[in-house]
Amino acid sequence: MTARLQGLTEAARQGVMAAAQALDAGRVDEASRHLAGVAATHAGHPEVLRMMAGILGLRGQHQDAVHAMRRALAQRPADATYHNTLGTLLGQAGQFDDAIASLRRSCELQPDTAAAWYNLGVILTRCVRNEEAIDALQHAVALAPDHMPARALLADMLRMRGRTTDAAAEYRRVIAEQPWAGQAWWGLADLKTMRFDEQDIGRMQRALQRREAGDDDRIAIGFALAKAFDDAGRYADALAALAQANAIARRRQVWNRTGYSAAINALNATFTPPPAGATGMPGAESLGREVIFIVGLPRSGSTLVEQILASHSSVEGAGELPDLPQVLAEESRRRGLPFPQWVDAMQPADWERLGRRYLERTAHWRRERPVFTDKLPSNWVYAGAIRAMLPAARIIGCRRDALETCFSCYRQRLDNNEYTRNFDDLASFWRDFDRSLRHWSAVHPTRVLEHDYEALLQDPAGRIRQLLDFCGLPFEEACLRFHENPREVRSPSATQVRQPLRADTAHTPRYGALLDPLRVALGMAPWQG
Repeated sequence: MTARLQGLTEAARQGVMAAAQALDAGRVDEASRHLAGVAATHAGHPEVLRMMAGILGLRGQHQDAVHAMRRALAQRPADATYHNTLGTLLGQAGQFDDAIASLRRSCELQPDTAAAWYNLGVILTRCVRNEEAIDALQHAVALAPDHMPARALLADMLRMRGRTTDAAAEYRRVIAEQPWAGQAWWGLADLKTMRFDEQDIGRMQRALQRREAGDDDRIAIGFALAKAFDDAGRYADALAALAQANAIARRRQVWNRTGYSAAINALNATFTPPPAGATGMPGAESLGREVIFIVGLPRSGSTLVEQILASHSSVEGAGELPDLPQVLAEESRRRGLPFPQWVDAMQPADWERLGRRYLERTAHWRRERPVFTDKLPSNWVYAGAIRAMLPAARIIGCRRDALETCFSCYRQRLDNNEYTRNFDDLASFWRDFDRSLRHWSAVHPTRVLEHDYEALLQDPAGRIRQLLDFCGLPFEEACLRFHENPREVRSPSATQVRQPLRADTAHTPRYGALLDPLRVALGMAPWQG
């Protein structure tokens, strides 16, 4: 750090070091205060730029953060730490290909740095490149056996593979060594097959008070503590823990629900009526027949739909792939305009090119089976683009009771989903999804299916047959026994979809009138219990 501070006054050095400590703890407001005076006098210094980039990243100003970090890196192109920071910021911005390249460069320049290997593992996990991710995380742990986030993420990998007992044991080992390790506490909570006891509640409450706990730890522990209170029937305490955890996260960035709703309306209008897509090219009518998009809000039953379809002999369950947003981002960079401003300039050949680019990026998932699922929930936003790029693709929009869905999102630790932090934002986001799915299923009734979770619980066999028919797949008994499928599942519902369907999954009745603020936000009547 000292060498990087050359060219700064002593006061500026102290400010930068204090900002760095605050950023490491996730305390963005504190970091901003420490850096304010320094940035005014040393705005172009690379280390000041790096700190500013970190602050912007935590506040969700991702493009500004990347721009600032590229300015810093231009001054120190051989600094492994700078490549590590840029890679992390690119990952936050969703630019995963560039993020992986930057992080690999950091590891090449300084292969004994556990943090870079860990960050590489995180991004590879998000890209569903799990074998590579495990290798990177194991590098991190080999270099730093006390790197608890890396160990907790490796335990997440065990959970994804159905090894819940092994995962729980590793989370417990991490907590024994570092009681404030939020990722491990949340990992235990997210198993959903175990109940916390009073001793666990006490340990978490004490961990929240530890000075070593950063904001990320406090957020994760808060969600885990809410799960523990819920297990104990202490529903008011559970809501209080959730409110505190979400408030910490909301201090970093606030969801602009009005702006987002306007953007969704504009995006839907851009593709209505549908543009002259890839079907305008000879032979392109079948483009995309290999893919089934599964979309919806998190916690709406999308993982269950994927598990059912992936139990078919023709279908590979790929999970939450980043490739569709990446392809659209590539086109934005090529044209120098953000999506969807370039849509009106697209010709059928352009849409075909994007469709083939998506299929090229996802070819890995068709090595063993001819059809694959892409279950990135937020792809509902891109339904119009999917239809233009991949005219033979199918889109399944997953619905669940609005109150259950929104409350489940509020209770789940969902990184980079800032609309989940309060009830008004959640209700607004749900309405955006609901309005969009209704629109696209009406415009494209043979290619967009509205799938109802509660209807599936009422008539599993009938609804599973409907799913298979929509996807053009012959019926197979294995789809009814989806819970027996040992495939790797990469979502918070990994444990649940390995169990038979249950009719008692509704959670909100336990909270009664405590959830009336959410009911009001959704336009529902108060609790009548």
